Amino acid sequence: MKYILLLLLSLFSAGYTFSQSARIDFSQTPPDLDTLIPKILAEKNDSARYYLAMSALTISETNPVQDMLNSEKILVLGQKYNDPVCQLLGLACLGYDYREFGNHVKSLDYNLQANKVAEESKNNRLISFAKAMLALNYLDLGDYAKSVAYSKAAIDASLTYSTDIMTVFIILDMGNIYFTMNEIDSALIYTQKAYAMGLKSGINYWLAYNYLQFGSIHAKMKNSTLALSYWQLALDEAKRINSPKFASITYSGIAHYYNDINQKDSAVHYAKKAISVVQHTAFSTMCITPSKLLLDIYREHNIDSAFKYSEIYRIANDSLFNTKSNQQLQLMTFEEDARQQELTVKKYKAEVIRKQNLKYVLLALGIITFIILFLMLSRRHITNTKVIRFLGVIVLLVVFEFLNLLLHPFLESITNHNPVLMLLALVCIAVLLVPLHHKLEKWTTNKLVEKNKRIRLAAAKRTIEKLESDHKS
Repeated sequence: MKYILLLLLSLFSAGYTFSQSARIDFSQTPPDLDTLIPKILAEKNDSARYYLAMSALTISETNPVQDMLNSEKILVLGQKYNDPVCQLLGLACLGYDYREFGNHVKSLDYNLQANKVAEESKNNRLISFAKAMLALNYLDLGDYAKSVAYSKAAIDASLTYSTDIMTVFIILDMGNIYFTMNEIDSALIYTQKAYAMGLKSGINYWLAYNYLQFGSIHAKMKNSTLALSYWQLALDEAKRINSPKFASITYSGIAHYYNDINQKDSAVHYAKKAISVVQHTAFSTMCITPSKLLLDIYREHNIDSAFKYSEIYRIANDSLFNTKSNQQLQLMTFEEDARQQELTVKKYKAEVIRKQNLKYVLLALGIITFIILFLMLSRRHITNTKVIRFLGVIVLLVVFEFLNLLLHPFLESITNHNPVLMLLALVCIAVLLVPLHHKLEKWTTNKLVEKNKRIRLAAAKRTIEKLESDHKS
């Protein structure tokens, strides 16, 4: 009974931990990766390990360069320990971050690699993530058919496990894809589905995005009252989670809505709010769209205001250019670090394989040596010397392979990977081994011949003794 209670308690604890980890909140500061890695390595459950690693990859929208560094560390960890969970998260997040930098080629490349890892793992949690990232790539490329297909595949895979923060995001993205395609009815269905799923699961971080999308859809459907109501809800949620990004996007959407229906005063009011909410924040470059709108509105009627917002527009553009320049420099540094880390992983894997091969060679050498010793020391079996010579040749080859594996790193370092020098070093080893092999083979053969003579002599003595005994009787 005691053990049953302990088992139930452990299962409850594991379930509680899992349910908590499944609700990662992207608005929270991620944990330090160096302290998180030992926990990831110690965790044997794929789902729990997924959420542990995922908790460090939640800063794409605020600091994509740092997120790339974290993603690369997670990827290297996955490659080093052959863990598809960490490999997928590393590759897919790198793909997403490269997309943020506008490098769609590299983004697609990483996401295709992520998709391959996910499909080979047959883990639906990984498959849904990879397919969702590819859906965004093809949306950017304007290939809506592929974007929808990958998004549907992501949704299908996500139905096989508990709802998490990415599940809601995947459904919302499907709504965004249909909105971009101007299929408003489908966009509304998926946006409503994401909303219901978020409420049911208690995952409410995406409510700002959800309400924002509702507002845009109803504005498109000419439902002005509903659109403005949802946008207000989006603003309330943006304030709750302290997201100037969502607030600015919402204010900008409202401003453009009022500008389209020729209510310029309201358009100016919300465009100014869109600017003020992100000024002096990490999202200051988001001033570009609303300041451009204000510049267009004021250009013909208020030169002073037009100049003011043209300056804001120029500063935001310069800031965006400088940010991108700095990010590109950081990106170049990151890519070199990533290359070095990949080389480290390759060396580690090569070393692991070399050690395994050394064990196999030692095992083979031990088995063959045991057979030879058995044949030499056995007092009952007469062994043909050709067998010993044959086994001796095998031993020579095995010993040569063992020395090759053992000395290979040292030879590479002193020859600087020069194939000619490596070959000469191996020839020198062979020159030393062959005479030694001949001496050992000669000694072993002599011992075997002597042993065979003793066995034959003993057998002859027994035969004579038996004949004499028979003769006397």
